[in-house]
Formats: sequence, C-alpha cells, structure tokens
Amino acid sequence: MTLILSALLFSLSSNLDNLVIGIAYGVKNIKIGIAANFIIAVVTSIGTFLSMSIGKYISKLLPSYVANSLGAIIIIILGIYFIIQSIIKLINNTNPKELSLKDINDMLQYAEISDLDKSGDINIKEALFVAFGLTFNNLGTGIAASITGVNITLTVIFTFIFSIATIKIGEVFGNHIFGRLLGKYAPLISGILLIILGIVEFVN
Repeated sequence: MTLILSALLFSLSSNLDNLVIGIAYGVKNIKIGIAANFIIAVVTSIGTFLSMSIGKYISKLLPSYVANSLGAIIIIILGIYFIIQSIIKLINNTNPKELSLKDINDMLQYAEISDLDKSGDINIKEALFVAFGLTFNNLGTGIAASITGVNITLTVIFTFIFSIATIKIGEVFGNHIFGRLLGKYAPLISGILLIILGIVEFVN
C-alpha cells in the first residue's frame, strides 16, 4: 500500500506542471491533439524512468537507512522550497526564480513560446519541445524519490497516465476560474505533496 501511495504522491506532484501547462494552453486557445499529448506523456515517463534509475544506482552505493533518510530529507527540502516560493509570490506578487515552471503566469508565456509556428495547435515537434521542458523540471525530484525507494515501475505508469489526464483536464478548465485557481496554487500544492511523500518515505 505504501508503494502505491508513494508513487501516487510523486506522480501527482510532478504532473502539476502538466496540469498548469494544459491550463495555459486552454487560456491561449492552443489545442493539444491526441498524438501530441501522447508524445509528451511518453517523453516525461522516459525522463522519470531515467532519473529514477540514476537514483536507484546512487542508493546502491549507500546503506539502505542512509539512502532512505537522505532521499526523504531532499524531497522534504524541495517541498518546503516550493511552499516558501509560492507563499512569497502570493503575498508580494513577485516572480522569484523557481525550480519548476509550475507558476501559471510563467506557463502562459511558455505556452506561446512552445507554439513555434503560431498555428494554434501543438504539433509533434512542438510537443517534444514541451515534453523536454517538463521532464527537465522533475529530474531532481525523480532522483531523490528513487533514492528513498519509491517504486520505479508504478511511478512511471502513474506518470504516463497522469501526464495525459492532467494536460487534458488543464486544457478543458483553462478558461474557467477553477483552472486559474489551480494554476495559481499549483506550486503550493506540489510542495505539500512532496513533504507528505518525504515524511511517508522517512518513516517507512
């Protein structure tokens, strides 16, 4: 049960980027087709697998209790970082440098940039551009999660499913107030999920 919970928490946290980019595309009326969405899911899943494989290799170099504690602490620190950055931004309406693209305003700009040919649709080439950007943002957390022992297979499966679902959900709700709220508080939610994941892995 813990294996499933940990994989779910990590996948949900990492795919908030996908949710917010979907919201940004919805706001900008940029369409993401089935093929483009599938490619993004495949690339982000492969990126998750590779980063977690690195973490798995690192964990073998350390005693199990050290690896578990180290990975959990890193995840908790990342979660605290996201929460602090989110609170600072919400209070001061500033734009501090973040480790991810989860902020809705940043994603709106990213959505426009990623539509390279300004067609209003994301083609295969543009989907790869988006996918690599999303994958790069989650490399660190993927390594840390794997060091703690988060199941790679389950996480990759959940990442693939959530990637497709969150982008589509974000696109649908892009022009609704609910979508804006999700985009605004995504870094905060992500930080909370990471802290919960870190605690679960630390006590496990």
